Amino acid sequence: MSLTLLDWRRRVAALYADVRATSLADPRGALERFRAGRQELFTSHPDRPGGPLPVYWPHDPALRFEAEVDTAVEPVPMLVERSDGATVPFTRFGTVHLPIGDLDVYWLESYGGGVFLPFRDGTCGTSSYGGGRYLLDTVKGADLGGAGGRLVLDFNYAYHPSCYYSDEWACPLAPPGNRLPGPIEAGERVPD
Repeated sequence: MSLTLLDWRRRVAALYADVRATSLADPRGALERFRAGRQELFTSHPDRPGGPLPVYWPHDPALRFEAEVDTAVEPVPMLVERSDGATVPFTRFGTVHLPIGDLDVYWLESYGGGVFLPFRDGTCGTSSYGGGRYLLDTVKGADLGGAGGRLVLDFNYAYHPSCYYSDEWACPLAPPGNRLPGPIEAGERVPD
């Protein structure tokens, strides 16, 4: 751990805070500022991962949802596989029902907890990372907001986990309950 990595996390949290504060009034502007901020981190920050710079699909306003978390599901403790073959303890505590499919919502059971929502879709392994992308990872500040048991889920902010960019990182992968049937061409993608 380093203070520069702490700076990285603070700057990512600030990007998400700006999105929560401005995206309803200016969805395209909030997304442009978010992407510019990530590009700046990936090009100049001392803790930037190796690999390619993030590239994105165009903004699709139809892929932003505010969904109630259905907590009527039985909580299920589970070990979620990481990119290095190890596991991380999570509990599935709810499900969100979206027009594009249902996704499970997880609580991280280690180092401080947090809401985690990864997903795989029809782009995985071709035009996005095969292990899936993340919508929410509140431990690292990736939180688009929501209130009253609802979450803002905007696939335009979907991003590759750190392990996509560098083998130095090990990341939880999207479990079987979080596979969407079709392609989601929003958010981060692999370069052409």
